[in-house]
Amino acid sequence: MTSAPSLQPVSSTAGPPEPDLVRIRDQIYRVAGIFHPDTKLRLLRDRCGRRMKELKVQTLREYFECLTSRPIRQAEMIALLNEITVGETCFFRNQPQLEALRRIVIPNILQVKSTFPLRRLRIWSAGCSTGEEPYTLRMLLLEEAASQLKDWTVEILATDLNERSLAHATAAVYDNHSTRNLTPLYRQKYFHPFGAQLQVNPAARAHVSFSRLNLSDDASMTLMKSMDAIFCCNVLIYFDLASKRRVIRHFFNNLLPHGYLFLGHSESLYGVSEDFRLVHLPGATAYVKGKGAPEGGKAI
Repeated sequence: MTSAPSLQPVSSTAGPPEPDLVRIRDQIYRVAGIFHPDTKLRLLRDRCGRRMKELKVQTLREYFECLTSRPIRQAEMIALLNEITVGETCFFRNQPQLEALRRIVIPNILQVKSTFPLRRLRIWSAGCSTGEEPYTLRMLLLEEAASQLKDWTVEILATDLNERSLAHATAAVYDNHSTRNLTPLYRQKYFHPFGAQLQVNPAARAHVSFSRLNLSDDASMTLMKSMDAIFCCNVLIYFDLASKRRVIRHFFNNLLPHGYLFLGHSESLYGVSEDFRLVHLPGATAYVKGKGAPEGGKAI
């Protein structure tokens, strides 16, 4: 039996970062636009250590070769990204934002599209993690299907970099922590028991599609066209300024002229992009294309 390799210990003393760890950090940035500052290199080292143990690789230099020059390099980069892009989320995470979508944003979009031949809404959940956000959007808009969205088709495209998160989202099975914000109405109407957990029912899973997408992949980003709204919440915090600008420029091009961009409540485009205008909504903010503010919102 082959014994597990003895991994390099992480130094607890202050000093320059390990050169090979910096090379791995830079390779991740080139591939995915995710940047780990020196203060976060210990966390990155831990994530690399998990993969090194799995591969029975003893040094960071060998592991860097696994990511760049060995036949497994593409698969291993995906595996490492799965380790470092685990997000925490839940259903109905940002209630004011969702209420603004229902009461102000959707009516504004429908008014603009009232003369369009195709009665269809396209919403993109970019960085959807384990799926709580796109399913929340689907349930929220299903509640409007008999009123303002009558005779409209709603498509929700959900993408993420992490394959494990996407598998979780596709299975649509969630624990008490993820479902803690559900009202009794939503819990009863859109879920069914799955052992000790809950599974999203078929009605709430319909018209929600999941796929792997790297926000730093320009070719893939150009395909995400004709969006009415984009949700990218608590994702850009992993990007440096240059990567943020690149992603936001794609979002601008992906949105229709009346489109809205939603970020996390602590995120902003200040210093990142001047293409959008910030709109204040009740208890929330959003970004719109163009210089004017749509009715119901105040642009600055």
